[in-house]
Amino acid sequence: VQINTCGAMERSIRERVPPLLTDLYQFTMAYAYWRTGRHQEPAVFELFFRDNPFGGGFSLFAGLHDCLLFLRSFRLTDQDVEFLRSVLPPDTDPAFFQFLRGLDCSGVTLRSVPEGTVVFARVPLMEVSGPLAVVQLLETSLLCLVNYASLVCSNAARFRLAAGPKRKLLEMGLRRAQGPDGGLTASRYTYIGGFDFSSNVQAGFLFGIPVAGTMAHSYITSFTSLEEVWPQVSMLDSDKDRDGWLSRVCELLGAEPGKISEGELASFLSYAIAYPQNFLPVIDSYSVACSGLLNFCAVALALCELGYRPVGVRLDSGDLCRQSVDVHRVFRLCSEHFSISAFDSLIIVGTNNITEQSMAELNKKENAIDVVGVGTHLVTCTQQPSLGCVYKLVEVRGKPKMKISEDPEKSTVPGRKAVYRLVDAEGHPFLDLVCLAAESPPEVGGSLNCYPLRCDDSCISVIPAHVACLRQDVFTRGQVRTARGCSKVEMSRPVAVS
Repeated sequence: VQINTCGAMERSIRERVPPLLTDLYQFTMAYAYWRTGRHQEPAVFELFFRDNPFGGGFSLFAGLHDCLLFLRSFRLTDQDVEFLRSVLPPDTDPAFFQFLRGLDCSGVTLRSVPEGTVVFARVPLMEVSGPLAVVQLLETSLLCLVNYASLVCSNAARFRLAAGPKRKLLEMGLRRAQGPDGGLTASRYTYIGGFDFSSNVQAGFLFGIPVAGTMAHSYITSFTSLEEVWPQVSMLDSDKDRDGWLSRVCELLGAEPGKISEGELASFLSYAIAYPQNFLPVIDSYSVACSGLLNFCAVALALCELGYRPVGVRLDSGDLCRQSVDVHRVFRLCSEHFSISAFDSLIIVGTNNITEQSMAELNKKENAIDVVGVGTHLVTCTQQPSLGCVYKLVEVRGKPKMKISEDPEKSTVPGRKAVYRLVDAEGHPFLDLVCLAAESPPEVGGSLNCYPLRCDDSCISVIPAHVACLRQDVFTRGQVRTARGCSKVEMSRPVAVS
C-alpha cells in the first residue's frame, strides 16, 4: 500500500528550510535593492559547480524536488519579519518589513535539469529568474538544497559503479551523518544514486524508499544462557546436546562444541522465535568459525524443519571476502548433507567500514557477498566534503552580467543560456552544448563547431544524431510545472555514463 506523503514532505521542507535559513547579507542586499527601487527589476541567476567531484568525470544532479517545495512554500511569517527587524540596522525603513511580509515566489521561474541526471562541471544546472530582490533571497537556500544532495548522490553512484550491477547495496549511515537532516538527505539521494535499500525508517516513510536491517551486536551480547530464551523451545535439543541440530552441525564441520557461545545461541533462538521468516543475524560477535556460523546453521536448520525460510547472515569484521567464501561453503555442505535446499539461497551481508576502494576490491577477490552495507564513507563523502555549487547573476533587465575575478577560475560566462545534450548515432550522449538562449538550437545531422570550456584546445566539429534540451521549465507563477504527481518523490535512476 502506497502512503500519500506529499503533505508530510512539504511540511518537512517548511520546517527544515524556512526563508530565514539563509545568510544575513541576502536580506541586507534585498533592502538595498528595495531602497533604490530596483527590487522588481527582472534578473536571472544560474546555479552550477566548477569541478567534477571525487576527481571523477561526472556528477548526478539532485535536490530539485526539495527546491520546488521550498519555492512553493516561500513566505515570511510575522515572527520571521519581527526577527529581521531586530537584527537589521535600527535605521532600516519600516516599510521594508511590510514589503518582506508580502513576498512569495509567484514571480519566479525555475528551469532545471531533471533530478538524477548525469551532469558536468560548469554547465548551468538551474536557471532562476524573477524579481531581483526575491531571486537574490533564494540563493543560499537553493545552494544548500542542491550541494549536499548532488554530492552524496554522486558518491552513491560511484559506489554503485564500483560494486557492479548485481550486488545489492544498503545505505546505513544515519548514525554517522552530519545531523538529522544530513542523514535524511543522504538516505533519500543515495537511493537515487543507485542504492537498493536504506536502514532509515523516516526516509522510508517520507520518500517510499525500501527499508532493511539486520540486528546489532548488542542484541547478541545481551544474552548469557539458554534460560533467557522465551518462550522456551526444544527445537535444538541443545540442553542435552544429543541428537539436536547443533550437535549434527558440529559433527559435520568437525567443530568443538565447547567453544560455542551459549549466549549467542540463546540470542539467535530468541530472534528466530520473534522473526522466523526474517532470520538474519550478525555472526561475528565472538568468532565466526568457532561459534557464530555454527549457531546460525543450527537455528536455521531447525527453522527449515519447521517450514520457515531463514534469510542469511551478516559479517561485520575481519576479512569479509575470505569469511564469506568459508560461510558459503558451509551453507553448501549443510544443504547437501541435510538435504535442505533453502540453504542454497541464503544471503551474506557484508558491513565493515566500506569505502569506494574496498568496494572495488570485492570484485577483484573471490567472495560470496550478496549485499553490502555502507555507512560512514557514503554519507560523509570523506573523499570530498563539498561539491562547491555556486549561484551567479548572469542577466539584469535583459542585459548580460559577468563577474571578472582576480582568479580566472571564478570568472562567469555572461548572459542567459540554453543547454543541449548531443547524442551520437548509437544513442550515446557525447557532449553538452552551452550557448546563448537567443542562439538557434543545434540541428540534427548538421555540423557544429564547439569550443570546450576551460580548455585551450582549438575548435572541434561535431555532428549530432539527436539533440535534447537539457533543462525544463519546472516552476512558474508559483506552481510546480511537473507532470509527475507528488504522492511519492521522483526516484528516477541516472542515465548510464559511457
